[in-house]
Amino acid sequence: MKLKNENNPFQGNFTINLMGELMDLSTPRVMGILNLTPDSFYDGGQHQEKDAYLFQVERMLSEGADLIDIGAVSSKPGADIVDEKEERKRLMPALKKIVLSFPEAKISIDTFRSKIAAEALNEGASMINDISAGSFDSNMFSIIAKYNCPYVLMHMQGEPQNMQENPTYDDVVKEVFAFFTEKIESLHTSGVKDILLDLGFGFGKTLDHNYQLLNELDYFIHLKYPVLAGLSRKSMIQKTLNTSAYSSINGTTAAHTIALMKGVKILRVHDVLEAKQAIDIVEMCQKH
Repeated sequence: MKLKNENNPFQGNFTINLMGELMDLSTPRVMGILNLTPDSFYDGGQHQEKDAYLFQVERMLSEGADLIDIGAVSSKPGADIVDEKEERKRLMPALKKIVLSFPEAKISIDTFRSKIAAEALNEGASMINDISAGSFDSNMFSIIAKYNCPYVLMHMQGEPQNMQENPTYDDVVKEVFAFFTEKIESLHTSGVKDILLDLGFGFGKTLDHNYQLLNELDYFIHLKYPVLAGLSRKSMIQKTLNTSAYSSINGTTAAHTIALMKGVKILRVHDVLEAKQAIDIVEMCQKH
């Protein structure tokens, strides 16, 4: 099987503008996850102790992370949404220390609040990752346009509190594709230029929905925007292998490999080294 079709106009090499610095996505990149939350599904609470997050950032960067995605609100199924004050309290002191300690690091902020996004961008972040695709805060698109930063547009059916109660689609691939088409038009109208697409694995999808999207992920390349995949240690892997989040690295690597073969440009991961190795293997195959 040929992994890369040189004649495919949608295979596409992309760049994103990180506050004036271009990042080339011709080779896929790794986004390391930093959760500043007590209740995230895999590493909740591990990085909340004084400066513990600095060691985690250092580790991820040393393993080759191209981006660090910092989140201060858990979005796991059934999670309670904390208020803006609490999100700011968790996020901003840590962000300031990370930027000071690692000035070359490229920081993404996982938030659905435009005020938090603006404050973080002012403090040195260069990308916003929004699970709500602007639906939780009507000012988000205008803030992204104002700062001219890349925006991760994610699909989610429902909200974290209820998204896994009974997710239903007539055709999950077509409906997610239509969602992106509509949101991209709104982003263009708002003046947003750099858009990345996240299919939202585990966000309002059944196990079958998740695997159908993974199997047909290359279909979304036709939207002509880079695709980011958030598959790391998720329940779709745990349930398939009858294992826990802590024992799901092998399944995660398998899922990452499939995603890369189908054209994904950024892997959002808990385990940077293993993701980089998956990229190296797939890239080597594509050369032959």
